[in-house]
Amino acid sequence: MPREAPHPDTLELAADLRTALGSLVRSLRDSDELPPNQAAVLGLLVRDERSYTVAELAERRRVRHQSMARTVALMSEAGLIAQQPHPTDGRKQLIAATEAGHTALLDQRARREHHIATAIESRLTTEERAQLRASVELLHRLS
Repeated sequence: MPREAPHPDTLELAADLRTALGSLVRSLRDSDELPPNQAAVLGLLVRDERSYTVAELAERRRVRHQSMARTVALMSEAGLIAQQPHPTDGRKQLIAATEAGHTALLDQRARREHHIATAIESRLTTEERAQLRASVELLHRLS
């Protein structure tokens, strides 16, 4: 049974939300020290608390193996990740976040949160802050 198209007002709301979130994310990237692809790989390694092969990282991030291999090499040179031999396949390496990588990711997240908190305190009224807090739950329900 085909689904009905969303109401035009809902489509307009979706477009406005996408634009606002995109603008917020772009403003946060201005203070980022980690390139987006490296931050995404570190985020995956830290969140999942496990090691991945380059092929698995490429699949999870939906990029070509060669692109991920290049990202991993740069991250390894920077000390953000460590590689160790795969326990069952000597041709593969397992990639894990180092303490420096973990710290770099947490520092970047903290800078972003500080940027958002500063904007909230300087630009929103008490009532608007309450609306924003309620909206966070709604955003979680959409994801």
